[in-house]
Amino acid sequence: MLIVDLLTAAAQAAPQNKFGFAEALEQGGFIAYATVVILGIMSFGSFFILFTKFFEQRKILAQYSALRASFWRAPSLKEGVAKLEKNSAWRQIVDDGLAAEEAHGKMTDALEAHDWLHGSLARSEASVNARLATGLPFLATVGATSPFIGLFGTVVGIYRALINIGIAGSASIDKVAGPVGEALIMTALGLLVAVPAVLAYNYLQARNKRIAELLSGFSTDVLANINSKGAVKPAVAAAPAAAKPAAAPAAKA
Repeated sequence: MLIVDLLTAAAQAAPQNKFGFAEALEQGGFIAYATVVILGIMSFGSFFILFTKFFEQRKILAQYSALRASFWRAPSLKEGVAKLEKNSAWRQIVDDGLAAEEAHGKMTDALEAHDWLHGSLARSEASVNARLATGLPFLATVGATSPFIGLFGTVVGIYRALINIGIAGSASIDKVAGPVGEALIMTALGLLVAVPAVLAYNYLQARNKRIAELLSGFSTDVLANINSKGAVKPAVAAAPAAAKPAAAPAAKA
């Protein structure tokens, strides 16, 4: 019983932490909770866009690797497009180019026909690039505004600390520790949300630029192939030759 009494007395004598995260939010009231919720939504949206766009970009780059190995080996664009995945960015460009080729027969001038084909492929490229860019404005907005949202919570926390000082008549630590702690937490949360969003935006933007370069090159190759009636194709590596079976050992006499 003595040990139990000593443990109970020690637990009662232990100081209670009144300045933790939950306590700071409780003291901040509605504004503190609203700030944390808004920053939480921004953070979730940033990571959601980061992962979804990353896998979308990864899929397009993987399709390009497969395209280089098989598409240009086909005798014609119509046969090569059948080897591409449906709803892929690369197939969209080829489909739009073939559709423009069918329509350009109505052009009476060869220059107009070339401009029509070039414009159709450029529109197809722009459509793919616009689809890849979806979500990036949200990341840019989060990176630019979340520090200020955290700063808003900081200002409110400092304001509450000043009110407590004015009411108490002195800047005692127990009066200002809660509001000042809340202010620092809001600042840290704002930065914690902003930094990953900015890094994700720059990373995805760089990969989008790389994909845009590949799309532009592929579109140019398709345009040259259509205008040359299939005579112009980019150089592709030869297909690896099948391994020959090992010769059977000679029979002993």
